[in-house]
Amino acid sequence: MELSVIILNYNTKNLLKECLRGIRLASPRLALETVVVDNASTDGSAEMTLSEFPEARLIRAERNLGYAGGNNLGLKYAVGRYVMIMNPDILIWPGSLEALVSYLDAHPAVGLAGPRLTNPDGSVQPSCYRFHTPAIPVYRRTILGALPPARRALADFLMEDFDHQSEREVDWLLGGALCARRQAVEEVGPLDESFFLYFDDTDWCRRFWEKGWRVVYYPGSVMVHFHERASIGGVLELLRNPMARVHLKSAFHYFRKYQGKENPRIRS
Repeated sequence: MELSVIILNYNTKNLLKECLRGIRLASPRLALETVVVDNASTDGSAEMTLSEFPEARLIRAERNLGYAGGNNLGLKYAVGRYVMIMNPDILIWPGSLEALVSYLDAHPAVGLAGPRLTNPDGSVQPSCYRFHTPAIPVYRRTILGALPPARRALADFLMEDFDHQSEREVDWLLGGALCARRQAVEEVGPLDESFFLYFDDTDWCRRFWEKGWRVVYYPGSVMVHFHERASIGGVLELLRNPMARVHLKSAFHYFRKYQGKENPRIRS
């Protein structure tokens, strides 16, 4: 088996349906398996998968395991040489999966590769980043991000100096669409389940670098991400938006985990 595509779903039945349909219509010229991990959804996602996409393997979690836990469950069942971790709000273009597999075949030192993600209108969506500084999560979640020093720091974090049109080693890639080499995963280990949501992708990419594997943004593969950017507000957002609080909690855990440790050295 060349490629295992793991799709982690939680109450996103309609998006999951379009994602699975996209894989089917793209007809990848690969020995491919699709593994759907349903994180205890209550919207009929699992039943829809069974009835409309019998070619997909459905794994039902008894409870919501979070991003890391759900994807790790999928990794236990995946058998491909490469593993594509993909959110259900991703739509693949024909040839995009083959492009990632071909790239990894040709570059054995690369452990993780991520595609170029676009918005539905075709504009480029940020999907590769520099490592966080402690201020970045605060800037992203509060009105402080509108201040000039914060805007400069965020531009650096988001790699706005990069045109996103060329292959490049990067600190970390968005976890919504990652293609990993199985050999590398076996050396690095699974995602850290102490992160329920957010920073698990940052942590994983960092651990790939620490084990000597390259992490690369590869725009030769293109996918559409139907992602709505989280709102940015002040203290009120932290009070009314539980995801903002989860984000900052994960940020605190990440910086505590790596306290006193230097970031891995990236060549570009």
